[in-house]
Order: sequence, then C-alpha cells, then structure tokens
Amino acid sequence: MTLIKSISGIRGTIGGSVNNGLTPIDAVKFAAAYGTWLINRNNGNKISVVIGRDARISGKMISDLVISTLIGLGIDVINLGLSTTPTVEVAVPLENAQGGIILTASHNPKQWNALKLLNEKGEFISGQDGQDVLEIAEREAFDFAEVDDLGIVRNDDSYLQKHIDAILALPIINKKAIADAKFKVVVDAVNSTGGIFVPAMLEALGVTQITKLYCDPTGEFPHNPEPLPEHLTDLSNKIKETRADIGITVDPDVDRLALVCEDGSMFGEEYTLVAVSDYVLSKTPGATVSNLSSTRALRDITESAGQIYVASAVGEVNVVNAMKAENAVIGGEGNGGVIYPELHYGRDSLVGIALFLSLLAEKQLSASQLRDSYPSYTISKNKIQLTPQIDVDTILSEMAKRYENEEVDTTDGVKIYIGKEWVHLRKSNTEPIIRVYSESKSLDSANAFAKRIMDEIEAMC
Repeated sequence: MTLIKSISGIRGTIGGSVNNGLTPIDAVKFAAAYGTWLINRNNGNKISVVIGRDARISGKMISDLVISTLIGLGIDVINLGLSTTPTVEVAVPLENAQGGIILTASHNPKQWNALKLLNEKGEFISGQDGQDVLEIAEREAFDFAEVDDLGIVRNDDSYLQKHIDAILALPIINKKAIADAKFKVVVDAVNSTGGIFVPAMLEALGVTQITKLYCDPTGEFPHNPEPLPEHLTDLSNKIKETRADIGITVDPDVDRLALVCEDGSMFGEEYTLVAVSDYVLSKTPGATVSNLSSTRALRDITESAGQIYVASAVGEVNVVNAMKAENAVIGGEGNGGVIYPELHYGRDSLVGIALFLSLLAEKQLSASQLRDSYPSYTISKNKIQLTPQIDVDTILSEMAKRYENEEVDTTDGVKIYIGKEWVHLRKSNTEPIIRVYSESKSLDSANAFAKRIMDEIEAMC
C-alpha cells in the first residue's frame, strides 16, 4: 500500500493500514487539516468549499468522508458530485468559495485516489501552503464545531453547463467553423467523468457525429488510464473503423488532453499544447510557457511568431506562476495539459478541445497534416537509479559547469541545450532516481544523446 503526502495533495492506494494507504482515517485526517488551514487563514469568517470527484470506484466513499469532515469543522460544502478537475477550478471563484478539493488520482490506476487542494482562486495551493497543511495534519491540530455550528451541504449539478457556457463565451472559439466542418469524432473517456463532459462539450460546439468509446462513468477503467499511445489502440482502431476525423481522449479527471489522427496515428500529447498555442498566437500574440521537460516545438512556433517563450520548473503551480509573471496568453505542460488564462489558470481538456477544433476547422487540414506542419521532435525518457552514496546536487552542478559554453538552465535541475537538442536532468521528488529527459529530431538520436549524458554521470559516480 502507498500513501504519498506532498505539498500538492494527498495521494494513495485504497486500503491497508493507517498512514500506509489512503484509508478512511487518512482521508478524514487530511481533509480536517485542509479545512483547519482554511479556517486559520480566513480569520473566523464563514467558509465554503467546492467538492467534485472523478468516477473511480472509491470516489463516493472518499467524497462522503471528506464532506462529512468539512461539515464537522463548520464549513459549508458545494458538492458538484461527478465532475472534472477544471470544472471544480472554474466553480470555486464563481461560488466565491474559499477553497476546493478534487477527489481524483488523475491518470493513476483504479486502486488509487487523492485529495487535490485548491485555494480561493480555484488554483492549486502553493508549496508553502501545502507544507502548512501537512504540518497541521502531523500535529492533528483540529478543533471541530459544536452542533449548532456544523456546516451544510448543497448539491449542485449545474456546473457542467456553466463550464461549457464559459468556454463558448470566449471570443476566440470559432463555433461556426467547427459546426460547418461536420467533424466525425471518437471519444475515449476511460469510463470516467470525461464520458459525460467531453460529449456534452462537443455537442455544444455543434459536433453531431460522436462515437463514444468507454464513456460510461463506472470507474472500471478498460485500460491503463494514462493517455499514452500504448493504451490507445482501441481508440485508434475505432477511428479507422468509423473513418473519423479525430480521436479525443482524456484522463479520468479531464485535465489532460490527447489526440489521435484520422489514420489512427498519435497526434502526440506533447503536440496538444503546440497546436492550441499556434491557434491562440494567431489571434492574440503574446508569451507562451511550458515546463522544462516539454517539447522544444512550442519554443520554435512561439519565436517564429515573434513572441517570447519561457520555460518553468516542472509542476502545474510553477507553470501558472511563470504564466502570470510573463502575462502569457497560453501555457501548459507536455502531458496534454492546456492552460488558457482567459478562462482560468488550470489545465483544462474542455477548453483545449474547443481551441483545437477551432484551429482544425479554420486550417481545413486533416489532423495528420496539421501535426506534420509543426517542427518534429521526439522525447526520450530515462532514469538513473541512485544510491545513498551519490550526491545528486554535486553531479548536477558539475554537469552545468561542464556544459557552461552551451545554453544551460538551472531553474529546475539542469537543462542543457545543444543546437536543437536538449537534455533535462532533475532529481525525482518521489523516487530515488535522476530523471533524464532528452529531445531530438528522432528517437534514436534522443536516446543517443541521453546515453551520452548518462555515461558521463556514471563515470562521475
């Protein structure tokens, strides 16, 4: 059993012993810590929190525990029920709530669940705020409300439509072009809440030919829920069978968007953000942001448009902070995470779908032709196993010094650019490894680049 306590939330496998899995006791403990943190920072004022969950099997149990705990602290709860991460993020400021919790383990398999914590802006809490929550949990410094001061629950199923309406209200969305294109779309929602939200979004955009694959929100994932090529063979086959124009797949909480072309080939998670950014830059020039482990293609298209590209440290909070600092018009992560700040500062597959289909409709290209129009890069992902004797900080410092005549970024680990290639070295926060991500024009050259760097590190060790 596994329980991971981090500044971004609490993630664990269901069952096992307390503090060694996401048990009911752990769910209550960390919900109480988060609720107490909200109480402390709101000076005794009345507090409300928005709650939503994905469709995984343990969701109802964890939701009931979290909601009851918050009520017990005297906090009111707006319960969205089956929802998505971006929908909860949209709901928090609309409700003038002081926080939000999404109950989802994102792309993890069905035995996992998690509490993902938001602030009053509907954005993930900061590193320091997360540390404060963990310290409250460690001390169990909770003070529950007396009977006359208990919170209340209001169930609200209106936010599917409110989220869609907010997207349709964006001037950049070309609903007419999408409807006129008469796209045939296949949706794989891995039997989670995307099965409700994605088809509804498509219908609102005027798409009438939708084939649903695994869109029943039972939480029984038919394949590994991470939207990677090896998990999308059924979607690829269904696209070819139905002669669809595009395949759309999302992870269980609908904040990662992956696309499959009309010929069954992968558009590429890395290129979701590239395509969407291409569209946004054509309408509203400005800076773009992605994290240091994302494809160089975003930098290329941004600079080709005469705009500034900025790389942030890995992590959605870091991307958002960089976007705010640069007043970026679009940003996100290479895992299919699109952040469009005109809507909200969070990864959102629904707005990503609307932006992508607007681009595809206006370009009047097939998905594969659109993909081939962008700079072609391939990322290789490797790792170096660490032993207690290895001083990672010294190794990373030495690598930065060794390549000081090249472009080097030490924002998060060490990223070394050589021509159009790069390698990113960073210590994992969850495993005793150094992550080695490299990118080049082909997988062979990316692997060769990574091997060269890993050999150099091995020689140091």
